Amino acid sequence: MDRHAEAFLEMLSAERGAARNTLAAYAADLNDAEAFLAARGLALSGADAAALRAYLESLAAAGLSPRTAARRLSALRQFHLFLYRERIRADDPTAELDRPKLGRRLPRILSVAEVGSLIEAAAAAPPPEGTRDAALVELLYGSGLRASEVIALPRAAFREGAGSLLVRGKGGKERLVPLGRHARAAVAALLASGAGKPPSRWLFPARGASGHLTRQSLGNIVKRAAVAAGIDPARVSPHVLRHAFATHLLDGGADLRALQTMLGHADVATTEVYTHVSAGRLAATVAAHHPMARSTKGKARLRTRP
Repeated sequence: MDRHAEAFLEMLSAERGAARNTLAAYAADLNDAEAFLAARGLALSGADAAALRAYLESLAAAGLSPRTAARRLSALRQFHLFLYRERIRADDPTAELDRPKLGRRLPRILSVAEVGSLIEAAAAAPPPEGTRDAALVELLYGSGLRASEVIALPRAAFREGAGSLLVRGKGGKERLVPLGRHARAAVAALLASGAGKPPSRWLFPARGASGHLTRQSLGNIVKRAAVAAGIDPARVSPHVLRHAFATHLLDGGADLRALQTMLGHADVATTEVYTHVSAGRLAATVAAHHPMARSTKGKARLRTRP
């Protein structure tokens, strides 16, 4: 890898506290651009706007989605901004590049009834797995935590009777997340069963190198519960439960800014996608249940009304 790219990744880790997955994603994106440029005799840190534009055009020609191209452009912009600020380059060639146009991608969601079935299926697994699985699903849906945040919860984060959890999220930022009574009860049952107690410091301990569950293990647990509940496992993931938490709260009248804080979004624009989901659900409800929308007689009455 370009030595300047390595310095950039070290900066992200040391100064911004970037997570390992974030660093790996940046490295993969920069390596892909570097390979394209190297084949043309160019260095990543010395490429001009025309070369970078040719790289982005190659992504489209290869059939990659605009969203993937936008992510790679974002990595290139962050890298070249670093070069400019460190005075390694006197210019930023990515300033001349246009971001690929993206359609709004609405998150997949589950109904309240489906989430209820998922929780019941998780709890129905034989103990001690059932107790643990129920606590995991209840936490994902009852708090909107990210998968990485749930698996890395220390035992000390939970205080019986407390109405919130102190969570360390992206970039090492801490936030208080309200915890509903069902989630509190599920975690209390988990601890009463003997799990998550010393010698492990983690709420969801495991035998791996990290000492706690992995993201892959969590995903498998959720999909296993989906199969048991009769729900297509392709529709279910820890992130889908986070989406369900947000959408169902907005459906119930939650404040958008409060939801932003609970989800740990740096920008409220990220949270606003859920307003579109809720609006779409309301429109579908009107179309399915309003008498004027369902009835041909209703339509006739509308046409004849003065």
